[in-house]
Amino acid sequence: MSGQDAFERTLAAMHDAMLDDAGWPAAAALIDEACGIGGNDLFVAEGPKHDVRVLVVGIYSRGQRREDLEREYFENYFPIDEAVPRFRQLPDGGLVHMRDLYTADELKSSLVYNEALPRGGGYQNGLKVRLHGPESSRIAWTLGDPTDSEGWGASRIAMVTGLARHVRQFVCIRQALARAGARTATVTGLLDNSRVGVVHLDRRGRILEVNDRARDILRNGDGMSDRDGTLRARASADQARLERLVGGALPASNAPPVSGSMLLRRSSVVPPFVVHVKPVAVPQPDYGARHVAALVLMAEPGHRHRISPEVVAATLELTPGETQVAVWLAEGKSVRDMAEATGRTEGAIYRHLKHIYQKQSISRQVDLVRLVLSLAE
Repeated sequence: MSGQDAFERTLAAMHDAMLDDAGWPAAAALIDEACGIGGNDLFVAEGPKHDVRVLVVGIYSRGQRREDLEREYFENYFPIDEAVPRFRQLPDGGLVHMRDLYTADELKSSLVYNEALPRGGGYQNGLKVRLHGPESSRIAWTLGDPTDSEGWGASRIAMVTGLARHVRQFVCIRQALARAGARTATVTGLLDNSRVGVVHLDRRGRILEVNDRARDILRNGDGMSDRDGTLRARASADQARLERLVGGALPASNAPPVSGSMLLRRSSVVPPFVVHVKPVAVPQPDYGARHVAALVLMAEPGHRHRISPEVVAATLELTPGETQVAVWLAEGKSVRDMAEATGRTEGAIYRHLKHIYQKQSISRQVDLVRLVLSLAE
């Protein structure tokens, strides 16, 4: 298989996984195959360094998730990993050889480098890529050791850099759909969602269907409108970017279709929309029928649906103090923020969290956040 064929197969798998996390193992396996490595992992996190919240974790080897390695790393190695603060200093798109994140002495003495990284197929000779995620989140994409003696040649580096922006796009669309309450979705099923604007385009870029939210946006001309069956941005600069996005998802040539995102300015003082355009595989042969060939999502960045403390308390059977901590955590407050706001110690806040974890049989802040957000209106 040529490098281009491997790239296109991997890209198509990422596009499928954008609608459902269950598709990521297949995409991760194709990443391993395309890059000639034994495994890769994807971490998405947010928050200050003293209270990092991990939103997505996945260590995969040939498509198999290694939850044992995830637990071991975060419980035993993450707090002492010398590479973490150095990795945070990399620019967006920064790519670094794993060995270069440790000093010469640490290569000999580091528990992380010498105990943790050799496991799960091996990462001592791997690469790490830092990407800016949506809404100030951070993405760490790590690629394991090459499985042959060729090492990190130019073609492999090109494959990694070519896939990196699509890894970021995967995270962007997954986050948008998660916040819209559509963690698992189909192209057709999204039309029933009221939290995000959804537009179906055919292979010519013409509108096939819209959901109610998108219909309201287009009818009001709120940054975008329906102009004779095609999407039209209000500002000319936005229109040019929109045309590039749609053109990328619906290429006229043999180029692989790609997804992309942009900010869409609105006519009022409200924040802009984030617009995601994603290609959709068209059945072949299609016998000339009009199939959905691209999916357009319009979401409001930073938009949070209301979290009712009463619903959280009743559903999770929490005390008033536990409820306040759970709701604030889901709204993005750190343990330190909560302690300062209530005049309590951070230890008292952690005790509330411990009690909640015991009641819900969970063990991490990210699990609690997901639980509370699932109750948001």
